[in-house]
Amino acid sequence: MQNTTFVPEFHFIQLSEDPDLQPVLFGLFLSTYILTLFGNLLIILTVSSDSHLHTPMYFFLSNLSMVDICFVSITVPRVIMDIQTQCPVISYVGCLTQMSLFVIFGCMDNMLLAVMAYDRFVAICHPLYYQVIMNPSHCGVLLLGCYLLSLLQLLLHYVAVLKISNYKDYIEVSNFFCGSSEVLKLPCFDTVTSNIVRYCIGVLFGLLPVSGIIFSYFKIVSSIIRSPSSSGKHKTFSTCGSHLSIVCMFYGTALGVYFTSSLSHSAKSNAVASLMYTVVTPMLNPFIYSLRNKDIKTALRKILSRAF
Repeated sequence: MQNTTFVPEFHFIQLSEDPDLQPVLFGLFLSTYILTLFGNLLIILTVSSDSHLHTPMYFFLSNLSMVDICFVSITVPRVIMDIQTQCPVISYVGCLTQMSLFVIFGCMDNMLLAVMAYDRFVAICHPLYYQVIMNPSHCGVLLLGCYLLSLLQLLLHYVAVLKISNYKDYIEVSNFFCGSSEVLKLPCFDTVTSNIVRYCIGVLFGLLPVSGIIFSYFKIVSSIIRSPSSSGKHKTFSTCGSHLSIVCMFYGTALGVYFTSSLSHSAKSNAVASLMYTVVTPMLNPFIYSLRNKDIKTALRKILSRAF
């Protein structure tokens, strides 16, 4: 008898099986990816080149842009290749690798939004202690904490997915990439362990950051209401407008995906909903900050005036 190692293959669903739509989808994904790279790289260049933007708020913003570049680079190039080759198949190792990177950068995105809310809370509610609390070493510790928490979330996922219980030749992933929630729902993994891991991750990495953001903005709104000057209120809240827009878009699309997958049994509906937070949100983030933030717009004008 010969010893053989069983290695399953994972098959993604196709967003459309119409051959006439394939060039359109290819062009849309490619243009979206280029726009995302351009917008986020522009934010990083702007923050690094202007000394006025060397503050904790823009330090975290530039790191958010870097994470968004990595986050979108996990899924979109693979989708473009699958559209071109018409072969949406990935190996077990490839699926775990994509899921691992997706979890790390998705969690970092989540944690950075919470840290940025904390930064605005300290700046508005404790302005006299802002430079002391948000010193460079403290900012570095917060960034490192985001990365370590991302690794912890990945380890929790590995508890469920490193052991295959039901072997099959053909495993279909109900999305266009190996996302964490899709992989944990696969029948080839232990259902009880997967459910426990999903609930633990939901509480630790979903409820806690959202609670921190809500608490920060509750304190910020309370501080703004107590401010006697109407111009001061507008100026104070304008510094939070861009971040609040991104928070609403990030968690709004994530909740939309959750309810879509819960209410609809269509895999394509779930995949289309997933496009919002995996592709559209990273693309829109830099444009929201550049259009709504006065400091970013001023720095961009300086860069353009030097270039031309």
